[in-house]
Amino acid sequence: MQHSHEGLDRPGGASRINLFSPLAGRDFRLLWTGMTVSLFGDGIFLIAMAWQAYELWNAPAALSILGIGMTIPTIAFLLPAGVLSDRFERRSLVLWADVGRALAVGGLAALALTGSLEFWQLVVLVALCGVGTAFFTPAFEALVPDIVPKQKLAAANALDQFVRPIAFRLVGPALGGVLVAAAGTGATFAIDAGTFLVSAVCVAFMRPPAHVRSEHVGSSVGAVREGLRFVRRRVWLWGTLVSAAIAYLVFMGPAEVLLPYVVKNGIGGSARDLGLVFAAGGIGAVGAAVFMGHRGHPRRDVTVMYATWTLATLAVAGYGLATASWQLMAASLVFNALETAGTIVWATIKQRHVPASLLGRVSSLDWLISIGLLPLSFALTAPAASLVGVRATLVGAAVIGGAVTLGALFLPGMRDIEQRSSEHSPALAAG
Repeated sequence: MQHSHEGLDRPGGASRINLFSPLAGRDFRLLWTGMTVSLFGDGIFLIAMAWQAYELWNAPAALSILGIGMTIPTIAFLLPAGVLSDRFERRSLVLWADVGRALAVGGLAALALTGSLEFWQLVVLVALCGVGTAFFTPAFEALVPDIVPKQKLAAANALDQFVRPIAFRLVGPALGGVLVAAAGTGATFAIDAGTFLVSAVCVAFMRPPAHVRSEHVGSSVGAVREGLRFVRRRVWLWGTLVSAAIAYLVFMGPAEVLLPYVVKNGIGGSARDLGLVFAAGGIGAVGAAVFMGHRGHPRRDVTVMYATWTLATLAVAGYGLATASWQLMAASLVFNALETAGTIVWATIKQRHVPASLLGRVSSLDWLISIGLLPLSFALTAPAASLVGVRATLVGAAVIGGAVTLGALFLPGMRDIEQRSSEHSPALAAG
């Protein structure tokens, strides 16, 4: 999401951009404010959920099952959510997704505060949050180009990736660790539920212009097929989504499930230590966002994106090699910095080369294909850790995932859009 000037798109150059300039628009300012508040809550929730899961069942299988419970509903609803976001008002979808997640997390808070929360209830309510995420994500991603001028999209993406790690990976988890240690998981869940309501209120006051709607008003199947055809004909799209799906299968489950386990059982840490490890990742991501926002969109964007993602995946090995919390913090910082840099580039590439009328469906397909194998990744993590050990699982996942990511860069045609970087208009790129 960017505000740069002509130089940003000059062949061979990357201009410096004003990171905060998209906030001049009222609608984006409201959307950004609500998102920021809810992201603080998400960071708090991350710690509370992991700690609650291991309090109820202190085994890697606990977070594995919780991850499956969250990702399967998200995957199941992403495609219909993408169709709806291209067909109906995106603001309303974002608003009701926030309200739904507030109710689900509020239910968790009530059960935890009364001491009646059981593991199966935790899984069910987290799954409902996953449904809300499925509707929120494509609608939010498609809403941004509706309210931000095209020349400011890179700045808006950089701003998003600047705020997201501060809230979700830095301040949120650090605060979550303190809250869980001081007040327990119930109060922490209640605070997160409140942040979703704040976001919903901000979105309710938005008045975005009508977006370009899908032509397939009578056929949801036809609308999905149109999105699939668009993805299938572009190597940079389908190659990235397929490689991400395989890489996430290999490393995402181990990273999400075993990092909290290593903190709690490998180094004897507390919830506060887990919060600090995530916070270190937030620092790295913030630094990457500031750097990318200052430098602008790179000319060789696909190459830069894959290089940073490959190195980020390899950094996951640090979780398996670390023997102290500061080492886990260092690995988290490097991973998140590189992952964020690649994500900023990817978001801008999509917004420049995908028509506005297809962006909701392409975004939903992006998420659907990329995370489609995550339930399997979560399911395989516990058996793999039992078979070869927690640390060996993390190191092996990093090496294999990095190799898969790097290999996709060399698919024939993957870097073709770098040769026509000046053709960033969706109308031109769609042809």
